[in-house]
Amino acid sequence: MKTARDIAKHVNSGGSAVEIVKDALDRIQSDTSNAFRETFDKSALASAAEIDRRVAAGDSAGPLAGVPVAIKDNICTTEGRTSCGSKMLEDYRSPFDATVVTRLQEAGAVVVGKVNCDEFAMGSSTETCHFGAVKNPADPSRVPGGSSGGSAAAVAAGLVPVALGSDTGGSIRQPAAFCGVTGFKPSYGQVSRWGLVAFASSLDQIGPFTADSADAALVFGVLRGGDPNDGTCDPAPAKPCQIEPAELKGMRIGIPAQATTNGNSESVSNMLKQVRQQLTDAGAELVDIDLSLLDQGISTYYVIATAEASSNLARFDGIRYGHRAHAPGAGPDELMALSRSEGFGAEVRRRILLGTYVLSAGYYDAYYNRALKIRRMIRDEYLKAFTSCDVLLSPTTPSTAFELGGITDPVEMYLCDRYTVGANIAGIPGVSIPFGDDDQSLPLGLQLLAAPFADEALLNTAAAIEAVRDQAGITGARNA
Repeated sequence: MKTARDIAKHVNSGGSAVEIVKDALDRIQSDTSNAFRETFDKSALASAAEIDRRVAAGDSAGPLAGVPVAIKDNICTTEGRTSCGSKMLEDYRSPFDATVVTRLQEAGAVVVGKVNCDEFAMGSSTETCHFGAVKNPADPSRVPGGSSGGSAAAVAAGLVPVALGSDTGGSIRQPAAFCGVTGFKPSYGQVSRWGLVAFASSLDQIGPFTADSADAALVFGVLRGGDPNDGTCDPAPAKPCQIEPAELKGMRIGIPAQATTNGNSESVSNMLKQVRQQLTDAGAELVDIDLSLLDQGISTYYVIATAEASSNLARFDGIRYGHRAHAPGAGPDELMALSRSEGFGAEVRRRILLGTYVLSAGYYDAYYNRALKIRRMIRDEYLKAFTSCDVLLSPTTPSTAFELGGITDPVEMYLCDRYTVGANIAGIPGVSIPFGDDDQSLPLGLQLLAAPFADEALLNTAAAIEAVRDQAGITGARNA
């Protein structure tokens, strides 16, 4: 599939957006990965026809003219349903579009449908989705990662060049690594969250899946900018993100000691050795960094995230909206309990219960308040690291994609996000780029992190490392 920037250039030069969108819808129709929840054929083709009309009239249709885009099922769209992969919201239709959706459409992108995700974005494999597990295009017996597994699979399978996901603890970067595409989580506050169904409000961030960092930069430039509907969003006006591969010679690249442990699979360890050698050959200065609190990230994250989820998901009670149990004669409390028990899956119930527990009287200080203190310490440790290096580099995940049903222990599943949760805790930007395959042809992902709001510099560094990778003949994006 062509890149988003190639498609936009083609359409703005007179190429047919309708043909491009028709082609995407045909590919989606024949796909077997279960990436898509639903497609918007009629409205997508109408939007494409309007773009062609504007170009024919001599107008620019925008930086994403005619680019087919998929939207994660927890981001609100007036078209179709916003079900968050859950029975609770199976038929919910949003009365408004999320800010990111509006900005994509204003830039000429064509929203072709919604893609599946772990229920309420809670999972690392997209197996908790009420509408069925998503399969990894690289190997259908494997998971695509999560929670944005449908988004990653849609781009990896070449169904669309761009998909939006959300990242609360790695839910963009981890599936990007498992599927062999680029996944970018911007700094907290760079992209509006208005219209994103909240999981953990202080951690959630919307970002794109693309073939490479140049496309990620193109989409990010459209998405970012202040939004009066989101008080946590940086009020700075939107502006394009300029992509120009950074100069690796002399760049200080930090490698946390905690990311090179025996906990990594052999293929991941070999990838890291290969990366180190190539960056050294390119003239980069590799700096050993001690992130002593990296291993505290998972426990800190699962206290804060579940506490916020317990509060955010309280609104889904089966009375105002959401799934309502059939319980004639039941009182409000009983009806609410039955509706929530039926509407939420096991993983969501587990996290709500855990979050309610850590917020309860007698446990708040012991768990939640202490986690907030450790959160500040983790953020401070990252900020200190960036005084010694320009970016941090690590594997995105400790291993490649595991088999569907291969992990049943929740704690083992949570540890898949060992290297990714820190960016959300600290509010810093992170990107995963594909960097080769293991001996089973499963994609390997390389993660880069930067200081808060150094998003553009991070993407330029990613572009430079992609160039090194490509020059060495190492496998890149799956849909390229």
